[in-house]
Amino acid sequence: MSDTQSHNVAFVRETFLPESAPPSTATGPVKWIKDNLFATWANGLLTVAALYLIFLVLSSTMPWIFAGIWNAESLAACREVLDGVSGACFAVLTERWNQLLFGFTYPTDQYWRPTLAFVLLFVAMAPVLFFDLPRKLLIFTGLYPFLAFWLIWGGTILAPLLALAGVVVGYLVYDRLVKNSFAAGFFGGIVAAFVVWYIGGFLISDTANENAMLQAVPSRDLGGFMLNMMLGITCVSLSVPLGIALALGRQSNLPLIKGICVVFIEFIRGVPLITLLFVANVMLAYFFPPGSGVDLFIRVVIMITIFSAAYIAEVIRGGLAALPKGQYEAGDSLGLDYAQSMRLIILPQALKISIPGIVNIAVGLFKDTTLVSVISMFDIVGMIRGPILASTDWNGVYWELFMFASVLFFVVCYGISQYSQWLERRLATDHR
Repeated sequence: MSDTQSHNVAFVRETFLPESAPPSTATGPVKWIKDNLFATWANGLLTVAALYLIFLVLSSTMPWIFAGIWNAESLAACREVLDGVSGACFAVLTERWNQLLFGFTYPTDQYWRPTLAFVLLFVAMAPVLFFDLPRKLLIFTGLYPFLAFWLIWGGTILAPLLALAGVVVGYLVYDRLVKNSFAAGFFGGIVAAFVVWYIGGFLISDTANENAMLQAVPSRDLGGFMLNMMLGITCVSLSVPLGIALALGRQSNLPLIKGICVVFIEFIRGVPLITLLFVANVMLAYFFPPGSGVDLFIRVVIMITIFSAAYIAEVIRGGLAALPKGQYEAGDSLGLDYAQSMRLIILPQALKISIPGIVNIAVGLFKDTTLVSVISMFDIVGMIRGPILASTDWNGVYWELFMFASVLFFVVCYGISQYSQWLERRLATDHR
């Protein structure tokens, strides 16, 4: 081959050249700031205005927080230590933390009981919230409500055992009737459980003080943030299945069941929660048998549960209406009965659609538990407005106490919101 021909042969590299690093403006924090904060002149103006507003807030609050006093016996002692300097009196939190968390009259030597119940709550919720865990853990989840009841209230062990027996009998009745109708099975199970509890209540009334392995604590001694947590968790746990039953009952072909569900939902949604709480405090006891002595905590749980169940029923009904008719026909084509079609096909899809609405109601319900302070139940807001601010030592401390309550509620509500977003991403199986 001649030299002229050799120069005409193209050279092909056998390896790639090393990649050059992207410019700093095309990746990393600089790109994120440019795309999200200063993408346009309007976004840049809003960003500058927001940063200036944040600076004004932090410049006035941070010195007040960092100059706070944590060790003092009263507000007057805090002011003496501050000596005219603007600072927070966080000493009220170190002095009254137990009342803010557990109430004013809960026995101090028994704080380990609600604390243990709170720790076990995460163990009980784990297999429900994270369904990759072994299903055997659901056994403890089913037993936890009765264990937590005994830990917090104490007294005889027969009371939670009777409650467990009522739930078991109610489930057996539900399993028998649900083959014909989900609503009939659900309400039939509730009636059977109440019958067992009513009859068993007379049997254990004479032995209430026997077998008392833990000191009995009456409900009037419950308070603080513990009361808010108990009301929130209990009412949300009960209102979700009740809301499902009401939503299905409203779509029932039986006119009587449909009419009852429609009237119940529309009436409850048209009444403020604070009105139902006053009914629970004053009138609801008259609807129970004479001498039954239904506790105020139970009456409040009943009213808050039916209030939230009515709203959850409408959210779930929207999820059911969003499903195409072919999903209902799919169950019929597979030869499934009503209960099987709802459990395996319809409800899983409807509940996935309804997750944002259910979480929104759950968060609102948890915050609304502070309304019980208007009927003389000393939750964390009731403790702040009542015994703490009424004392001469801390009269005038407002920001520190309500800031502490706000932080507690924010942590719980933010955790619920983040879990719901994770659950939505986990269940997002549709094609995009």
